[in-house]
Amino acid sequence: MSFKKKLITCTAIAGTSVGIMHIINRFICYISSRDDFLYTKEQNYYDWTYGRIFFTKQGSGAPILLIHDLDVCSSSYEWNKLKAELSKTNTVYTIDLLGCGLSEKPNITYTNFLYVQLITDFIKNVIEEKTDIITTGRSASIVLMACANDDSIINRMMLINPESMMNSLQFSKYYDKLYRNLIYTPIIGTFIYNLVMNKNAIKEKFMTDYFYDHARIREKDISAYIEASQTEKSHGKYLYANIKAHYTTGNTINCLTKINNNIYIITGNGNPENNLSASQYQNMLPSIEIVGINDVKQLPQLEAPEEVLGIIKDYLEL
Repeated sequence: MSFKKKLITCTAIAGTSVGIMHIINRFICYISSRDDFLYTKEQNYYDWTYGRIFFTKQGSGAPILLIHDLDVCSSSYEWNKLKAELSKTNTVYTIDLLGCGLSEKPNITYTNFLYVQLITDFIKNVIEEKTDIITTGRSASIVLMACANDDSIINRMMLINPESMMNSLQFSKYYDKLYRNLIYTPIIGTFIYNLVMNKNAIKEKFMTDYFYDHARIREKDISAYIEASQTEKSHGKYLYANIKAHYTTGNTINCLTKINNNIYIITGNGNPENNLSASQYQNMLPSIEIVGINDVKQLPQLEAPEEVLGIIKDYLEL
């Protein structure tokens, strides 16, 4: 076979492969988001500088802002079992962070400082008064940094299984940036993202990281997390790429030295690492109070909502 024929053949194969990837990407996006598990009748949008931000508001009284984990699968759905009860005594806000859930997912660089600005602007422009905040996982560093920058906007903070301080100190390496750039490519990057964020992988995450008792896992919860990762034509890949490149990490150690606010930590004792992470925070700031819940892991607000509600009401005196 001549070089010309080989080149034509290779080009045809490559073009066909890319076309197939594109079709698969569109199909995955369609089947993942067709059921609208993330829809809620209280939905609102805040037109922020870098994109439209989905949020809900219900109830009346002193404000509480609920912030989900910083993960492409996460969204304000995380708080569905708590917000109605909390709204009986307080004005409850939930927010989908930029790049997550039903918020816009622009092709930009996502950093911890970007989210600090988002939380600061949201409180000042939407809530318009000092607020209590309850947050999960990686989002703890965002809240702590926002408070360290401006303590006039945040009252008390409750952190559910905050990320280890050691993880928050990770920095981007050369190969992390290469992987980020690969994920940013239009078709191939989306295809890789969809391979990583498939249903089996998310279900496995529920079984190994999120829940202690597998009998409590609902198919609806898994479907909602899959949907969150696929809205806006799989553009969650941009946030995913920046998380993997450690662009979203923040120095929580430095923040804690500047904070005088009351901080409470809820740990899921089903994972011993959660207690170790909480102890790191308490060692830096002894005034932090820690309360554990047995037989739960990363998402006690979904696995054991009644116990989490009891702790919130006791410690925030609702």
